[in-house]
Amino acid sequence: MHFTPHTENPQGSRRDRQNLQKMFPYIWEYRGRVIFALICLVVAKLATVGVPFILKKIVDDLNLPQNNLLVLPLLLLLGYGALKLVGSLFNELRDAVFARVRYRAMRRIADAVLEHLHVLSLRYHLEKRTGGVARDLERGTSSVSTILNYMVFNILPSLAEFILVAVLLLGGYEPRFTLAVFATVVLYFIFTFWMTEWRMHFRHEMNTLDSKANAQAIDSLINYETVKYFNNEKLEMRQYDATMTDWENVAVKTQTSMALLNFGQASIIAIGVTLIMVFAGQGVVAGTMSLGDLVLINTLMLQLFIPLGFLGIVYRQLKYALADMDMLFKLLERSPEISDAKDAVGLQIRQGHVRFEQVSFYYQAERPILNNVSFEIPPGHKVAVVGPSGAGKSTLARLLFRFYDIQTGKIFIDDQDIAQVTQDSLRRAIGMVPQDTVLFNDTIYYNIHYAQPEAGRSEVVQAAKLAHIHEFIQRLPQGYDTLVGERGLKLSGGEKQRMAIARVILKNPKILIFDEATSNLDSQSEQAILKSLEEIAVSHTTLVIAHRLSTIVDADRIYVLDHGQITEEGTHTQLLAHKGLYAKLWHLQQEERQRQSVVPASVSAGATTHYN
Repeated sequence: MHFTPHTENPQGSRRDRQNLQKMFPYIWEYRGRVIFALICLVVAKLATVGVPFILKKIVDDLNLPQNNLLVLPLLLLLGYGALKLVGSLFNELRDAVFARVRYRAMRRIADAVLEHLHVLSLRYHLEKRTGGVARDLERGTSSVSTILNYMVFNILPSLAEFILVAVLLLGGYEPRFTLAVFATVVLYFIFTFWMTEWRMHFRHEMNTLDSKANAQAIDSLINYETVKYFNNEKLEMRQYDATMTDWENVAVKTQTSMALLNFGQASIIAIGVTLIMVFAGQGVVAGTMSLGDLVLINTLMLQLFIPLGFLGIVYRQLKYALADMDMLFKLLERSPEISDAKDAVGLQIRQGHVRFEQVSFYYQAERPILNNVSFEIPPGHKVAVVGPSGAGKSTLARLLFRFYDIQTGKIFIDDQDIAQVTQDSLRRAIGMVPQDTVLFNDTIYYNIHYAQPEAGRSEVVQAAKLAHIHEFIQRLPQGYDTLVGERGLKLSGGEKQRMAIARVILKNPKILIFDEATSNLDSQSEQAILKSLEEIAVSHTTLVIAHRLSTIVDADRIYVLDHGQITEEGTHTQLLAHKGLYAKLWHLQQEERQRQSVVPASVSAGATTHYN
């Protein structure tokens, strides 16, 4: 079988060193514990290496005249037991002391990653599958614990023991023993490193497929209803199983190559130990070594090579953990697309005057969304933007929130360029009722209270009353403590919209955005929601992004957006008189409403005839 060394090794090694350096500050926070743990490690290893020397002395003394047998071996046996106890004590003490270091590092890195994910732009989250990110985060955080665990509990102890054994052999026995140990260890590490590097691309591929499969599974479960609507359970399973099949094949390659690696490691250790024991046996036969020396060398080799056998597994797992951690730090290195300017200041809201000035924007350069768009929303006014689907209406809200930076032009709030103020202050000044309200899988109270974590319960209840949802909540068995389910699926569209309105009321921003807030509701729910929206929009600067034109007939100004440009503007009456795109859309929607009102009547009549 031909093996090709992994071509990315040099770059991978540099990344591993960089990542370990990045992890160091998280560990050094408890430097006192780290140093004490290392002292415990050294003491434990000194005791462990001292055991074979006590054992040698015991064996040699057993060959002494019978009159000494009752004194020296007993003391040595007590010393043997004491060293065993000291070794165990300091090993456990090291583990207990280092636990705080290890788990604090895990916690801080997990916090840093989640915080960074919140900093990353909306574009990143729209392009990245949540399941894949979750699995990468899980593996990356666990890798920190794995690396610290192996470094402190396996690699450093084995290194310390190897140095002690080498010094003792070199100082007390012929150089050939030391050379044999060194040759065995060096050959073992060369073989392990080479084979592991060759096998690492299997691990990377497994990680990629694992994240992909996890993302597919989570996507299918999040979209459970859609899967059921289209009877696509088998399709979801085929896609998932295809990925898992690829993962299975790579996993099999990983396991079979591991078997070859394990056998090679065991062969090197067996040859090395056999050679050293042959040297020791020759020394005993020649009279240059005692039987105790034979026992000492045999015990030292067992203490050295048994951990060394595990060290091969540790190295492989360490490389896997480093690969996982690399994904984590690459995520942390990813620069946010939107960041505050160096001299950014807090937004000073005075009147809430919003102005778009010659704004052009695209997600991809080949597909422009907005082209030289200019309009304003005077303080306290209600301005609506309407137009066909895909015209760029919802993009206006995202730009006002500064989820994206515009290519040309400027957006002002009270004559302050939003690109020059902090994102935090900007978003605190704006409230949003989206088209599709997504709720946390928590209680109704938590979801409303989320808008203003400092608010008291009475303020939450008052917001619910103003949103006309308080009575509905009270009728529920658990009231405000009712769980809403994943993404709020236990609530109807109208109930979720009222929850969104309650949140905006509690937040109480100066600027409000309603992004097609009633487009998915029936006429009755729509009228109730519209009434709530009108009540909270009083004395607020309001931008309404509308699909149903009947919801914005009272707007102070209406802008028609088509193909990324404002093609018409005016009041409802003026736009109808203009007989342009707005008038066309209005008449189409009025005809649709008339058809919808006729169908229920005929159905009702048919139903009456049937039951009579």
